[in-house]
Amino acid sequence: MGSMTLYVEKNSLIHHLDPLVKLLYVAASIALTYILPEPLFIAGVLFITFLLLVVGKVFRNSLPIVALSMVLIFSLVIVQGFFHPDNATELFAIGPVVFYEEGLTVALGLVLRVLVMVGAFSVLILTTRPDEMVERLIKKGMSPKIGHVILSVLQLIPQMRATMGKITDAQRSRGMETEGKLLVRIKAFFPLIGPVVLNSLNETKERSIALEMRGFDAPGKKTFLNEEKIYPYNKQFAGMLVIIILLAIVWRVIG
Repeated sequence: MGSMTLYVEKNSLIHHLDPLVKLLYVAASIALTYILPEPLFIAGVLFITFLLLVVGKVFRNSLPIVALSMVLIFSLVIVQGFFHPDNATELFAIGPVVFYEEGLTVALGLVLRVLVMVGAFSVLILTTRPDEMVERLIKKGMSPKIGHVILSVLQLIPQMRATMGKITDAQRSRGMETEGKLLVRIKAFFPLIGPVVLNSLNETKERSIALEMRGFDAPGKKTFLNEEKIYPYNKQFAGMLVIIILLAIVWRVIG
């Protein structure tokens, strides 16, 4: 798919799964962390998610995505550890500010939940062609307009990354320093971000105009270029996920 998606071309079991089953896994894994919120159980879901990334041969590709969530994770630990309303047991103190054990326990659950979300979406995004996923959703009855929005969102980050590379090369050829110490990189970042955002918006607008020119809004039944793929064990995987969700709900009610 080139640089316009985060999809990684590999030959793995996860790549050959139905995109709708992977979407169901994302929903199921996130739901399970709320149905059974114990940190040990969430860690089990996280382990399965990371295992899927390994089986899909995209674990290394998921690390930059996980790294982006580190700011959120760090802020969760700080806020909960210092300011959670149930804080009582002091863990350590930094001057007059006290970090509490109860807040750390709450933060651990939240951090694991965030990692599950990031990992599950990484499984979906890195092992699924966006056009294949959107086509499957449209064939199931989703509006093509919503499909176009989803496809545009999935392509936004890779598109901005490609645009950033082109603009950086252009500015570097004009003598702008874009590499070196952190301060130099920060100074170069602000003149670059404006053209990147404007370019991305312009490309999105041009793509929309191109779709309109090709009759995207034309009335009538839509046809598809690709033949419908047959996914092995599709119903079995989906049924297993539904059963796991139901068992978790029963466990929560009984417990």
